[in-house]
Amino acid sequence: MVKTGRTAGQTGLLGIYLNDHLAGATTGVELARRVAAAKRDDPGGEVLRGLANEIAEDRAALLKIMAALGVPVRRYKVIGGWAAEKAGRLKPNGRIVRRSPLSDLVELEALRLGVEGKSALWAALRTRAGSHPALDGERLDDLFSRARRQSEVIEDLRLRVASEALR
Repeated sequence: MVKTGRTAGQTGLLGIYLNDHLAGATTGVELARRVAAAKRDDPGGEVLRGLANEIAEDRAALLKIMAALGVPVRRYKVIGGWAAEKAGRLKPNGRIVRRSPLSDLVELEALRLGVEGKSALWAALRTRAGSHPALDGERLDDLFSRARRQSEVIEDLRLRVASEALR
């Protein structure tokens, strides 16, 4: 049977949108864990570990929302997000043997961009909360607020790293 009409199109577009964000969330979790591990002995390492845990929790929240909406996970997108983070490690950074301070800066910038995208996701879903019982407006508000706070924390860390890396 061919799906037609407005509802089928919206569900399909919603599924694409959520799976794209799931791919980004997968990249974000991997990146956050790597950044936290690289800075484990530095000031701010504890903050980064906390952020990595929250980012993983946010990905889990997205998976729950997708399940509640009946949106299937597209594994190829999840694998693509995972692979994109691994490929990002291959970027030239001005050092051959050891980690460059520039890597810290670029990774924090990428992490911040990911969190901004997640914030936009929660805000977009919030616009539909009143018309869909699977979308809990209060929960989406909490997730949005947490993303905004995460962005501020990452920006503070990024500016500190930038001061050192760009000397």
